[in-house]
Amino acid sequence: MTDVAGRDARAVSKFVESFAAQLVEAGMQRMPARVFAALLSSDSGSLTSAELGVLLQVSPAAVSGAVRYLAQQHMVSREREPGSRRERYRVHSNQWYEALTNRDAVLKRWEHALREGVDSLGETTPAGRRLAETLAFFEFVDGEIAKMMERWRVHRDELFGEG
Repeated sequence: MTDVAGRDARAVSKFVESFAAQLVEAGMQRMPARVFAALLSSDSGSLTSAELGVLLQVSPAAVSGAVRYLAQQHMVSREREPGSRRERYRVHSNQWYEALTNRDAVLKRWEHALREGVDSLGETTPAGRRLAETLAFFEFVDGEIAKMMERWRVHRDELFGEG
């Protein structure tokens, strides 16, 4: 059994389920993990809801919920098929970069909340000190992610040409 690209469809399916299981192990919900792995393993990086449903043997509603979650996480985007009402869902080559970079907003909100907590509890109290240490950790991580992402852009360009 082969797919359009001449690949072993069973091997592709096995990869999709295996990689999805790894994503689930890391905390992603099962259906978004399967949809993401399917998109990632498609040559075009783009599939319709119907194609995903057939490939994964799931309902359109399951695909819709998974895509909604993945879009919120900036891991996939929706595109209209030219001349059609159907949408295609696309994974981009820089999806990991985008997903990690978008975590910056979450870190900033956590830092703000922790700063308020330190101010409210007082830096000298045991709880305030614990919050201050947590705040310092997130500020450190935030700075390191920014530096790492810049190094990644340079490294990616060296490996694959400018993106």
